[in-house]
Amino acid sequence: MKVVLYGATGRSGSRILNELQLRKHSVTAVSRHPEELPPAVTAVRDDLSSVDRIAEIIRGSDAVISAYMPPKEDTDQLVDVTRRLIDAVRKAGAPRLLVVGGASSLEVAPGVTLLASGHLPQEWVAIAASHAKALDVLKASDINWTYFSPAGFFEPGERTGKFRLGANSLIADETGQSRVSMEDYAIAMADELEEPAHIRARFTIGY
Repeated sequence: MKVVLYGATGRSGSRILNELQLRKHSVTAVSRHPEELPPAVTAVRDDLSSVDRIAEIIRGSDAVISAYMPPKEDTDQLVDVTRRLIDAVRKAGAPRLLVVGGASSLEVAPGVTLLASGHLPQEWVAIAASHAKALDVLKASDINWTYFSPAGFFEPGERTGKFRLGANSLIADETGQSRVSMEDYAIAMADELEEPAHIRARFTIGY
């Protein structure tokens, strides 16, 4: 498949890039710093500030994956970028947009999201709220989107291939820990790309 990956030099994006390359997909890796990408990758520079530029880059692709992470000082840039991606996908006629999401809008009890639970450390509240807003923007759109929420703890780790998937509830293990490695997340993202199971929907992952 022809895949355009935004945020390809980031922590989750670089692991998704590795997984897509492992599976022999044709990847255009987009970053503000393409010089940081491996030499064998088709690298493109973009900062997601222009709908026209995004549409130019993604035109002709089979799918677009966004692993964009906003700056800590202005996390709502994520919401603006999501709107521009939606407009660009529509303009370019790209078949599908998959988004690396957040865990904050997942339910930890019936009707209670992680964001609303009061259990999030204060330093994570701003980005958590921005992720929730971005999901709402996707839900209101008319494009073919998929939003993939990680577990509560989402860090680099091992590629095990052993994980559980869910829909709208935070997945936790028998000790109450909600976690997943970025490597295993990348496996599930590539699986969803290849065999779509969550069209215009959110899903999640955990051990």
